[in-house]
Amino acid sequence: MRSAAWHARIVCGHEVGAGFLVTGRRVLTCAHVVHRSDSAAVTVSFPHARELGELSASVVARGDWAGAATDPGDVAVLELERDVPLAPAGFAPPDSAYTEPYPKLIAYGFPEGYDEGTLAEYQAVSGQLIADEWLELVAWNGHGQPLVAGFSGAAATLPDGRVVGMVTAASGTPDVRKGRMLPLDVMARYWPELGELVPTPGHRDDARRELYALLRRAADDSGGAGDPNRLYVDAVGAFGPPLPPGGFPSLWAAAGYVQWEVPDPAAVSRFAGRLRELLGAGAAPPNPAAPPDLATPASPVDPGLSAWSPVVVEIDHSGAGPDQVTVEVSAYRDGRRRPVGACRLPRAGVRAYVQNRIDEAVAHLAPDADELVTFVLPREWLNEAVAHWECSADDSTPLGCAYPLVVTDRARHHSGRLRHQLRKRWQKLDSGRGAEVHRVECGSLERPPSLRKRLWDGEAGLAGFAAPPTAARKHFEVGLTVPVPVLLWSRAGCPGTEHRHRPGPGTAHQDPGCPGSAFLDQLSASLADVPPAELPRHILSLRLTADAADEPDLHWARDLQLLWDDPRCFPETTASLRSPVA
Repeated sequence: MRSAAWHARIVCGHEVGAGFLVTGRRVLTCAHVVHRSDSAAVTVSFPHARELGELSASVVARGDWAGAATDPGDVAVLELERDVPLAPAGFAPPDSAYTEPYPKLIAYGFPEGYDEGTLAEYQAVSGQLIADEWLELVAWNGHGQPLVAGFSGAAATLPDGRVVGMVTAASGTPDVRKGRMLPLDVMARYWPELGELVPTPGHRDDARRELYALLRRAADDSGGAGDPNRLYVDAVGAFGPPLPPGGFPSLWAAAGYVQWEVPDPAAVSRFAGRLRELLGAGAAPPNPAAPPDLATPASPVDPGLSAWSPVVVEIDHSGAGPDQVTVEVSAYRDGRRRPVGACRLPRAGVRAYVQNRIDEAVAHLAPDADELVTFVLPREWLNEAVAHWECSADDSTPLGCAYPLVVTDRARHHSGRLRHQLRKRWQKLDSGRGAEVHRVECGSLERPPSLRKRLWDGEAGLAGFAAPPTAARKHFEVGLTVPVPVLLWSRAGCPGTEHRHRPGPGTAHQDPGCPGSAFLDQLSASLADVPPAELPRHILSLRLTADAADEPDLHWARDLQLLWDDPRCFPETTASLRSPVA
């Protein structure tokens, strides 16, 4: 880098500025240096390669600069008349300019009287951007070359020659040695292709290069490559940085935002992976040297795992008031969660929001996937009639008659202990056929600790409750905190107070007049030979049968609720990146 042959002198009419070669044929400079390019020729020369002479150039891209000194986007991309045999500039991570101790930054400019160029030494004042656009520069010492006309467009380099930004302005006051530069990540807002050239902390170079190769392929794909806003949400997760106002105008803009603004380093790989799928580009090339924490997570490989592909609706208290909840909808594909949407809203608005998002989530699944709609609910919501919610405003089909649909308890879903124990319980369930229904009668005199021991000792796979959670709260909480993979009950079951119940351990059948007892009898008979892994599909069939009955409200399975919990279907359990309340 010592010769720095990539430094360029730019002339456009009476304007003289600097620039730097970034590819064999492209040069970056300030938009204000070439603002008269419509009426005046643009020429580029390289002081360290005078034998190349003056080359004509054209402006092929520019930022938003509109003529004022404080206008943003003072960036222009020039294309030379031909490739030049010079090594282009190399780049450092953008934060190298303001990492303590702040380094000396060197600019190569062409002020009046210095056609061959001269150097100025500066440093960043702070990592704080001015108006979200510029880093402020101050002279390295009290004397030396000030930033004046002719330095606009000059690369600001570290002492080793790597570029960290571009000089755009001086203070305008002779005795004040200050100026401004655009850091690389800001420049990439206006010319996203720059992102391929700049190393980004936490992002693998191969992942970055693959992303930009896919972006070029997408630009050549006449069929388009999908919605950039959807791709962004897929990459960052539901609680990553939100979409900027108005969304992204292009895939390039969305990719650049993921690269520069999203703190999760794996987001670039996820964005590239989804784009690869849409383009039909096949699997990413192997990268055996990739560190494990940045590698693409593998799909679960448990031998007994069903081929379910979950669509997850997770509801939680928002912390913004008793009526406010957060709703997150996502889809699992290839062992990875793909967020579709997240919102904070009043409880009354949840149904409509979910209706609008489930179809969208299903579209993320593989074409041959067996969808499984899973509601992850706060404990007090577990008896919610989600299976009876209509598919949409235009489709009155109940969700539970359109998809295999299950619920699970949110605290249990995120419990490391229970997930581990449930995996072990499922390994035993996978080896058999049907599983015994461990009955929990309504109005049972069985103490909750006794029920806990019974479920543990019996290695229960299924537990059936004759009463809904609201009527058997303590017994139901035992079922949730013991690793029983499947809990079933009737939402409108026996309330536990209208019938005389036999004393005893709670396993005795109740008298025939008890609707809860009758429900458990029907349930046990119906599930006798059904493998637990197939229960979501079997319950779908029961719901369809109940809905088609002459008197649906009298069918025993009309209000059947299925809590079905197989952690192997949900490999990601980490918390969201940030709270939607923040």
